[in-house]
Amino acid sequence: MRALTRLIEIMKQLRDPEAGCPWDREQTIPSILPFTLEEVYELADAIERDDSVAICDELGDLLFHLVFYARMAEESGRFNFEAVAEGVVAKLERRHPHVFGDARVDSAAAQSVAWEKLKAEERRAAGAETRFLQGIGTAMPAMLRAHKLQKRAATVGFDWTEPGPVLAKVEEELGEIKAAMAAGAPAQTIAGEVGDLLFAVINCARHLGVDPELALRSTNSKFEQRFDAIEAQLKARGQSLEQATLKEMEALWQAAKHPR
Repeated sequence: MRALTRLIEIMKQLRDPEAGCPWDREQTIPSILPFTLEEVYELADAIERDDSVAICDELGDLLFHLVFYARMAEESGRFNFEAVAEGVVAKLERRHPHVFGDARVDSAAAQSVAWEKLKAEERRAAGAETRFLQGIGTAMPAMLRAHKLQKRAATVGFDWTEPGPVLAKVEEELGEIKAAMAAGAPAQTIAGEVGDLLFAVINCARHLGVDPELALRSTNSKFEQRFDAIEAQLKARGQSLEQATLKEMEALWQAAKHPR
């Protein structure tokens, strides 16, 4: 692909010690990470808006970051972009024996289980696995990490077989928060109970086939839209948010929630 080759060449020019861009030359792998995370969230936003032009643009930005990381690694003699591509090609072929080999997988669910087993075998072969849950990155968002922890534990049978008991666990955890509050428990104890509730809700979402991150992002958008409607209605009355009472805002919230 000529465009990809050109992109790699451009990155090399940007990092040139003498003729390159001062900002690009100063960057390190850790310094670029916050910008990469920002690009991922911008891509997520474009996907949620189903904006094809923006998705293409954000994918390009993300690809640039991948080339950037590979270039910095190549400069220090660690690896290059070709090694990155070769590595993922080998991994995909290895983890899809039902496509590139003789294995058979009958469903997406079965493939998810097989994928986790193959990953576990790879970790054991590399001598990297000392704990079953090892390798699930601690730097990822807590909700995503909880989901991954639950999914991996489920592959060895540590899971309920239906949503009912999971929902009961959510109710149990909510009851424990109420009990802690009634007992005047310290903030740290209540925080622990809230964490348990969130973990249980994420597990419930997993059993219902709901992506908790996407569900919460959707709810955030819904909350924002309804709150904007409250603000607009108050402005139409000549009121500010600060001047309105909670009762007034609640009435407007219900109106936004159930428009006629």
